[in-house]
This record gives sequence, structure tokens and C-alpha cells, in this order.
Amino acid sequence: MRQPKLFTTIRDYSWSLFRQDALAGLTVALVALPLSIAIAIASGATPAQGLVTAIIGGFVISLTSGSRVQIGGPTGAFIVVVYSVIADHGYDGLVLATMMAGAILLVAGFFRAGRLIALVPEPVINGFTVGIAIIIAVSQLKEFLGLDIANLPAEFIPKIMVLAKALPASNPFAVGVAMLALVLMVTLRKLAPRSPSLVIGVAAGSILAVAASLPVDTIASRFGELPAALPMPSMPEFSIAKAIELLPSALIIAFLAGVESLLSAIVADRMIEGHHRPNAEIMAQGYGNIASALFGGMPMTGAIARTATNIRAGGKTPVAGLAHALLILAIMLLAARWAGMLALPALAAVLMLTAWNMSEPEKWREHLRLKWAEKALFFSTLVLTVLTDLTIAIGVGVAAGLVLRLFDKSKSAKDWTPRDR
Repeated sequence: MRQPKLFTTIRDYSWSLFRQDALAGLTVALVALPLSIAIAIASGATPAQGLVTAIIGGFVISLTSGSRVQIGGPTGAFIVVVYSVIADHGYDGLVLATMMAGAILLVAGFFRAGRLIALVPEPVINGFTVGIAIIIAVSQLKEFLGLDIANLPAEFIPKIMVLAKALPASNPFAVGVAMLALVLMVTLRKLAPRSPSLVIGVAAGSILAVAASLPVDTIASRFGELPAALPMPSMPEFSIAKAIELLPSALIIAFLAGVESLLSAIVADRMIEGHHRPNAEIMAQGYGNIASALFGGMPMTGAIARTATNIRAGGKTPVAGLAHALLILAIMLLAARWAGMLALPALAAVLMLTAWNMSEPEKWREHLRLKWAEKALFFSTLVLTVLTDLTIAIGVGVAAGLVLRLFDKSKSAKDWTPRDR
């Protein structure tokens, strides 16, 4: 079934549900705002492009999603591939790749491939997720430590070497701002789980930097003032040659969007005891990515952390996701000047925490107890993700995983059913 959940949940809608959804949307918007900006900066895009993605993509995802509570937007999983596409093809190339990925997802959803994507071996998913988390954390050391590095290499090993060389010249003020934000976020998450800990942490670090006139970069000082309006939609420049060149990147974006959105929907099902529609969800990612690209935005998908935040805050229907997108738009229209004062080290702290959560430290022992074949699959995917790129890591990981399954005589047909992740 490919019908969006909004169509069925809206039939018995009430003012009571609207109040719950509106409050949940506000909570998620406060979480998504700094996260979208931080992800955009780490990806080599601008803060405004991150906000556009959260607004346009997030609205379209909630409008068409196969889950009642899914929240869409830019996520940390895309940082590596987005940074690579921008470096190799420019931002225009990323917009075209995002639109192509959206088209691929629409085709996949139309042919009911929603459940097939969920068959990707779990060690592969875990391996590249931990690998991406490592890359994100390392990429944020420059801002977190206030290092003055003009050109940071894209490759992992050279990047580590350049960072290590610049380490003695770290900016103690930047470290102080980042640590204040990080400590507040971690503490509030434990003591007051319902509080907008990301917003409070980033705001506290930024207020300290601005009030004390610390030598710390802000969004405005690095990128200029944020725009107070959405851009007009436009089609990216297209040619057959360019599309062929961008096809591998588009396939990776589509794969990541499909897998992460389905994992998020499965997590949401557990929390609300519901059932998502996988093919509708895949098609929603297609619509969302095409819409984001039309407005010059980045790739996006269903975000597990924001979806869980929505549920904990009382979100019941897709209206909460629509409200979250509209509230981010209102902040962009009315408070762009204030958002420009956010300190970059504080935003780096957000992504450091995101990377830690993505790595799922509670599962590290479980990874080490895997069977030798699954353990090899996990670590090989992780190493390939960090040292090569996602195209190679996912291609090799998925192929190796399927081969292992085919030749494992101990597995029956039911073992091809996706695990309850």
C-alpha cells in the first residue's frame, strides 16, 4: 500500500490532537534548527541550505510519509557523500544528484521495493553507520578546537595528519564554548530528557561567545547573514553526460535515504505500537528529495532522533511534522539575524554528540560477539567507509553479505526476512 498516512489519520482529527501535534512540532523544530545548520556546514554547504532542506523536505516528508510520526530532514549519514559530491561536482552537481536520487526512490517505491531495502545485512548497516560517525567526529575537530586550517584534506589519513600538526595552536576560547555546549547538552539529556537540550547548549555557548566578545567564529562572521526568505524553485542544469557522472552518487543518496527512513519508521513503530507503509515511505523520500532539490536544498531522509523526539513530545499524526517545518520557516523569516549569531564551536559540539549517538556505544560489545563472518563484514564495511568512500563500502558490503547468506547452509528462507531493527 502506497497511500500516505496523513490521508487516513486526518479523518478523525480534533483540536485536542492538533494541540498535541503543535507542541510536539515546536519541540522538534527547536532540535532540528541547530542540527540542520550544523549538518549543512559540515557537508560543505551553507547554513541556509540546511534550513531549506529541513523546511521543504521536512514538510513534504510529513505530507506523504508512510509513517504517522516520521520527521524528515538532513541527517549526519549524508555528510560524507554530500561533502564528496560538492568537492567533485560543485553544489549544482549535488542538487542534480539529489533530484536523481529522488526519482530513483519514486521508482523503487512504485515497484514495491520498500521491503527489499530492509534486507541489507545488518553488519553492513552498522559498519557504515559507525564509519560515518568516526568521519563526522574527526571532521568537527577543526571547529571544536578552533584550529586555523585553510584547506583541510578530504581523505581521512591526510586529514588526521593535518589536524595533529595544527593541534598545538588550538583556540582555548573555542574549546571552552564547545565544551560548555557539549556538557549542557549531555547533562540536560539525562536530567531533563524532554527539554530542548541541543538548543539550550548551542544558545549558552553562543551567548558566552558574543557577550564576552570571544575570538570565535559565528555563522554570520563565516557565512554572512542568513536569508530571511525561501529561495524560488528552479530546475538544476541537466545533461546526459553529467547525469551519468553523478549516477553513483545518486544511487548512494537514494540507498541511504531509503535505509535510514525505513529504520526510523521501524523504531517509531516500536514506540507507538503502529505499522508503517514501507513503499509509501520510500516514495515519500523520493518526493522529499525532489522538492528539496527544486529549492536548492540538500539530500534528506527520515531522521531517527527527530522522529523519536516527536513521539516523546506527544506527536500523534503527520501534522506534527508539518508544524515542525512551518515553525523552522517562521524562525528563518523572523529571527534570521539572531540565528546568525550561533557560534560554530557550539554547533560542532552538536555534531560531536550526534556522531557519538550514531556509533551506538551500547552495541560495541555486541559487535565484538558476532560470528566471525558477520564480524568480518562489519569491520570491513567500517574500514572501507572511513578509508575509501561510501560507494565502495556499501557495494562491497552488500555483495559480500548476500554471498555469505547464499552459502550459509544453516540459514533457511525465513532468515531472509528483515530483522526487527
